[in-house]
Amino acid sequence: MSRLAKKPTNIPQGVEVTFQEGTLSVKGPKGSLSITMDSRVVVEIKDNEAHFIVKKAEIESLALWGTYAAHLRNMIEGVTNGYAKKLEVEGVGFKWEVKDGKIVMALGFSHPVIVTIPEGLSVITEKLTMTISGLDKDKVGQFAAIVRDYKKPEPYKGKGIRYAGEYIRRKQGKKTV
Repeated sequence: MSRLAKKPTNIPQGVEVTFQEGTLSVKGPKGSLSITMDSRVVVEIKDNEAHFIVKKAEIESLALWGTYAAHLRNMIEGVTNGYAKKLEVEGVGFKWEVKDGKIVMALGFSHPVIVTIPEGLSVITEKLTMTISGLDKDKVGQFAAIVRDYKKPEPYKGKGIRYAGEYIRRKQGKKTV
């Protein structure tokens, strides 16, 4: 049973939360987000607090109860502050740049890797770092994972794309006699 959903979610000033016909919408200073919810969970909004109510106490509906509470907290954080993920690239000749809504990456292949930036996200590239930012935590994290998947860091020299601050466990390699 969810402990997150038992507590009411506080709605900060400047953020508007509405629940109509199974759609939970959040509007804030940076933009707006919405999700479609399952009919087994209902949201009541009163006194700048959102209360999640389960219609019938079943295993699946109780799991959704906590999930939707976490989604609302993430949506409120997104429309007030936004989310960002930082990636780093390491390797000789590895580089990236943003051109016309696409990321063009040179990752040691015989061809450049081109990735289209999804709507609602912004990407800023510097020499060896890339910052992916947006309102939706899921979209930011998913796109960062997609970009990282093109060249995961290898364990011998550490070449590849990694999250900022990510520790790569190194292997020793061949020993010389």
